[in-house]
Amino acid sequence: MKRAFRRLLLALICVLGVSPLVAASPLPKKLNVLLIAVDDLRDTLGCYGNAAVKTPNIDRLAARSVRFDRAYVQYTVCNPSRSSFLTGLRPDATGVTDNRTLLRDRLPDVVTLPQLLKEDGRHAAAFGKIFHLGGGRDAALRSRWMDLPKSWHSAQSFEATALGRTPIAGRDLTGGKLSWCKWGAMDGGDDDQPDGQIARAVIAQIEALGDKPWVIGAGFMKPHDPFVAPKSYFDLYPDGSLVLPRAPDGQTPAPPLAVGFGELGTAFAKFTDRERQEFLRAYYACTSYMDAQVGRVLATLDRLQLWENTVVIFLGDHGYHLGERDWWNKNTLFERSCRAPLMIAAPGIKPGVARGLVEFVDLYPTVAELCGLTPPPKLAGQSLRPLLRDPASPGKLAAFTLVTRGSSRGDSIRTDRWRFTRWSDGAVELYDHSSDPEETKNVAAAHPNVTRDLERQLPAARR
Repeated sequence: MKRAFRRLLLALICVLGVSPLVAASPLPKKLNVLLIAVDDLRDTLGCYGNAAVKTPNIDRLAARSVRFDRAYVQYTVCNPSRSSFLTGLRPDATGVTDNRTLLRDRLPDVVTLPQLLKEDGRHAAAFGKIFHLGGGRDAALRSRWMDLPKSWHSAQSFEATALGRTPIAGRDLTGGKLSWCKWGAMDGGDDDQPDGQIARAVIAQIEALGDKPWVIGAGFMKPHDPFVAPKSYFDLYPDGSLVLPRAPDGQTPAPPLAVGFGELGTAFAKFTDRERQEFLRAYYACTSYMDAQVGRVLATLDRLQLWENTVVIFLGDHGYHLGERDWWNKNTLFERSCRAPLMIAAPGIKPGVARGLVEFVDLYPTVAELCGLTPPPKLAGQSLRPLLRDPASPGKLAAFTLVTRGSSRGDSIRTDRWRFTRWSDGAVELYDHSSDPEETKNVAAAHPNVTRDLERQLPAARR
């Protein structure tokens, strides 16, 4: 069929007397965009220096990407973070600072990143969690949470099969006080869990689209709670084999709003080393399970030879504590919660490691530039293209993150050396990353000039 078309085209060129060199020049092909967004994933990956966890497929992606070592989210909870980087706007601009607020209820006319790519002629499909999932069994409300039809032509969520809901081993880690805080080594295989089904659906969609340009969201759910995965992934981490974090001597107590608040703090304070080991093992097992599904998708790009025409973005939607400051969750303004994995692979981009500061709001203008598109005006971020060209280039002077606690809030600024956080109750924190990368010593009182200077910069994020 292709040969017949070429013969017909050549005949037409001859009849019309058009130069073959002019007529045969193809239009630039639109780049595909694959956004792999992983729920609750911190830097627990081999490529980020964590030798205890097994993530060979993500490590392979890192080897062909620019890996950003210091990438910061603008809010450390799922819905606000995703609403921010998918619009290129900070949470104060989106108005989304919890998991209950729909983005379109606040910004009905905002053009999201997938919407921009869709309106440029790409087929747009989301699988799993790209925007926050909500709505329960209300199909119409669930579609609104997925941002249909503005951002996607189609979007699909997934549930475990009967086998995938059958535990071989597992337990609740809090005696029922936190319904989500449980683990399960489950019966069945990879496709009996949602992440396996997401990988399968993404692969089928890529195959079905052929040469048609696309933007596909692969929203993997693990390692988000509940910590369930096929038993084979738990077997990678024998009981008691992992090293637990321990608070260093002289650690400065955190302010009341910073960490340890509410029922979570009460439950985590009662954890024994057994609960800690089981939590850590389950998180790692879920991470390795997710890694295997990422590998299936990457193998499809290999098989169909799509790397030369595809931008691949891999990210975690925020960081996560795994016992640091006795916290086993997100939603703090410490480094472990604000910093998340980010990698970008694109045609013509050489692999490397970027150690400059970047923010997740920078993703929107970056993808727009890579695809030759004009982003909406007044985005909060800036294109990462200079760091993709040369990962040794300097990053931003500062990255900003916020969280809210009911009517209270905290604002944090991360510079090359410092993290400064101000809470609405007046508490302040200052950590010196040149000597204290785990943020264990609050030195705000010892550095009043630094504290004052960084506090003056916080309003810039709200603007």
